[in-house]
Amino acid sequence: MTEIFSYTACRQLSQMFLAILFFHTSEFILAIVIHGRSNVTLSSLLISAHYILAMIFSLAEYIFEIVFFPELKEYWVISNVGLAIVVIGEVIRKLAILTAGHAFTHLIRTHRHDDHRLVTHGIYGFMRHPGYSGFFIWSVGTQIMLCNPISVVAFAVVVWRFFAKRIPYEEYFLRRFFGREYKEYAKKVGSGVPFIN
Repeated sequence: MTEIFSYTACRQLSQMFLAILFFHTSEFILAIVIHGRSNVTLSSLLISAHYILAMIFSLAEYIFEIVFFPELKEYWVISNVGLAIVVIGEVIRKLAILTAGHAFTHLIRTHRHDDHRLVTHGIYGFMRHPGYSGFFIWSVGTQIMLCNPISVVAFAVVVWRFFAKRIPYEEYFLRRFFGREYKEYAKKVGSGVPFIN
């Protein structure tokens, strides 16, 4: 049981805690800066019951493995690659938010606003959904950083399935809002999430 207080556990778990704290705090702050405090609620922190369950599962896997298979957590190269992936995912997501500005919302718009413009420049020139891509990369990276093999696969599958449903739903409205302009954009630029066109 002393493995829970080892250098490895302290380092990896503190990196995970800081990654989660930074991700959600920065999302909330950016939402306030872009949309104004009166338009932002705690739901802008993007914490749902499913998300909390996933994080509890991840922590349970980590504790089980560090107690019974501590050598599994000692692959520092893998853990450091995971940390780099977390940073890359974070950067991609924040670039998406900053580039889109008011067009970026945490809830899918089902009605076009007068100021709603199709964003195709910056990071959106490389992928249609960099916010989703960034979150996908970030979430899987957190589990690589923890050397959690089961959660790496589980997070990749669950997050991918979520976006496999969300992206077509969102794009239905984007096609309604922007018509041919969006269809042409979608032909040229991939979604940014693997295997989702």
